[in-house]
Amino acid sequence: MNGTAHAAIGAATGFIVANTLHTSPSTTLFLVGLGGVSGLVPDLDIDGKLREKITLSHQVIQLVAQLIGILMVIYSFFEGTGNEKWFGIGIGLVMLVVSAKIKQKHMLTITGIGVLLGGFSLQEMWLILLGIYILIASFVSHRTYTHSLLGVIFFGIIASKLEASLGVDGVYYTCLIGYISHLIADLKVLPCNKRGIKLFLPISSKEI
Repeated sequence: MNGTAHAAIGAATGFIVANTLHTSPSTTLFLVGLGGVSGLVPDLDIDGKLREKITLSHQVIQLVAQLIGILMVIYSFFEGTGNEKWFGIGIGLVMLVVSAKIKQKHMLTITGIGVLLGGFSLQEMWLILLGIYILIASFVSHRTYTHSLLGVIFFGIIASKLEASLGVDGVYYTCLIGYISHLIADLKVLPCNKRGIKLFLPISSKEI
């Protein structure tokens, strides 16, 4: 199932939760949007359009890293002394080499690190956990751990922390149901899916 369908189903779950809780119009709109996003989250394991929408262009990262590397080499050469000078130059050169190898597929990993650091800086547990989730998603294959019960449980914890932080009723159920709706829509039993999901990883790798 494509991303548009997943987002629509997720948004519908947000609308249902909002109506069940009789929320205000503004909260209803928020939950609808949150449901749409939650319905897309499992597909962060795809090296494609969804990743590109939440990550910076790799050209931007390359340029920033290269500039930092050049400045570090110049500063170390003129201002450094002894071993510190050559150590600084070495780090700058390593940054130049590594930045030249940065590809778009690495951007989700970099984004996860950024979200994780942001969570520590803001002391927001849900943001820290989301950063960890994004990092995991950047390394796993499609329709594996983000599409499993482990993924549901982990994202449910993120959702509970987010609701506690925002103090908005319905956030937890919207996020969790929106996420689960994605997994249901990807089941192999549906005629629109040629592949299923490995729901019981790591215990079983059988697609259902």
